[in-house]
Amino acid sequence: MKILLSAYSCEPGKGSEPGVGWNIAREVSRHHQVWVFTRPDESKAAIEAELARDPNPNLNFVYFTLPFWKDSLKWGQSGAMQIHYYLWQVQAFFVARRLHKKIGFDLAHHVTFVKYSTPSFISLLKIPFVWGPVGGGEQAPKPFFQDFNTKAKRYETLRLWAHRIGELDPFTRSTARRSVQVRATTHDTAARLKLMGATNVRVTSESGLAQDEIDRLGQCPVPPSSPVRFISMGRILHWKGFHLGLRAFAHANLPDAEYWILGDGPELENLTALAAELGISDRVKFWGRLPRDTSLEKLAQCHVLVHPSLHDSGGWVCLEGMAAGRPILCLDLGGPAVQVTEATGRKIPAHTPEQVVRDMGQAMTDLALDPALRGKMGNAGRELVRANYSWQARGEQLDRLYRELVTNV
Repeated sequence: MKILLSAYSCEPGKGSEPGVGWNIAREVSRHHQVWVFTRPDESKAAIEAELARDPNPNLNFVYFTLPFWKDSLKWGQSGAMQIHYYLWQVQAFFVARRLHKKIGFDLAHHVTFVKYSTPSFISLLKIPFVWGPVGGGEQAPKPFFQDFNTKAKRYETLRLWAHRIGELDPFTRSTARRSVQVRATTHDTAARLKLMGATNVRVTSESGLAQDEIDRLGQCPVPPSSPVRFISMGRILHWKGFHLGLRAFAHANLPDAEYWILGDGPELENLTALAAELGISDRVKFWGRLPRDTSLEKLAQCHVLVHPSLHDSGGWVCLEGMAAGRPILCLDLGGPAVQVTEATGRKIPAHTPEQVVRDMGQAMTDLALDPALRGKMGNAGRELVRANYSWQARGEQLDRLYRELVTNV
C-alpha cells in the first residue's frame, strides 16, 4: 500500500520524538511504500546520510517548512515552537492534498509530535487516518503538588490549561472524530480523547527498542548480590519524582544497599540536599549526565530500576531496564504503567506522597532481600520486550492494523 506519515520530528539514531518518527517510518517501509513529511532543518542531513548508507526504495521523504519561519529549531520546546508546529500541520494538509492527487495514498498516519491536544490536518484527506501515538493527557495527582515549589506548581497549572484549551480547538476535536483509530500512550490520554469524540482508541506505548539494542541489553550479567543497587535515570525534573525514590530508599532502611541517580537538571541541588537531610548521602551516588553507552553500563551494575515519574507519556528507560533483565519499580501512572506488568515489576498506586514512600520502600525491601524474585521479574521483562517492544514488532503490528483498516473502508 501507499502510506503517508506525518513526522514533524524524525531523525535516525535518536530517542524520544525523533526516534519515534524515524523508527516507525523505517519499519512501516518494510511492508509498504511510505512517504514521510518532516522538516529539513531538524534532520535532513542525518536522514540523507542514513539513506546513502542503507538505501531504502520504499522510504521517501518530503521536506518542507513555513516559508516565513524556516528556523523551527531556534526556539527549542518553547511556546514559539508549539506555534510553529501548529502552523506546520496546516501546511502539511495542502502539501498532502497536492501529493495525494498524484500518488493516491491508501492511508495517512500522524506519528509525531506525540501530542493529543494539537490537530493533525492531514486527517481531512478522504482516506483512513490513524492518529498517534499521542500522549500528554497525564497529570501529576493533586496530593503530590505539596512537594513542588512555586515554579513547579505554575508549570503544572499552565501545562494543564494548555492541554484543555487545545481540546476545545474544533480542529483537534475533528481530528479525534475523523480518526479510524487513535493510538494513545496512556489510559489518561485515552479518556481525554474519548471526551473529544474519538470512538476507536487503543492504549499502546510510544516507545520501542532496536533489535540489536535488545540483544545487547539482554546479555547484561547479573551483578554480585551485595551491595544491592537501585538506579534511576533521566532528566532531574520535579515531575520525574526522584525525591519520592530517595524518600522510599530511606524508608526501606537497607544499610548495605545503594541508590544511583543518573542525569542532570534543575532539581539536582534539591535532591542532593534531600539525601543529606534523610541521612543517606553515604549510600546515594549522583553520577550526573553520562553518555548513553556509559549510562547502560551503570544500569548493568545495578539490580533494580526505580522510575517514580508522576506523568510520563512514555518511559523509554523502563523498556531498557526490562530488556536488561532488571525489575522495575514505578508508579501506577502514565506510560510506565502501560509498559510494566505485575510479572516484570511493581507498580505502586499513587494516592499520596506518604503512601508512595511507604509502599515503594516496602517494594525495595522485598526486592533487595529476594534475589530469586529479582531474577524471575528480570526474565519476564526480557521476554516482554522481545515480544512486544522491538521496532520490528511495532512495524508488524502497524502492518496488520493498516491492512485491517483499509479492507474495512
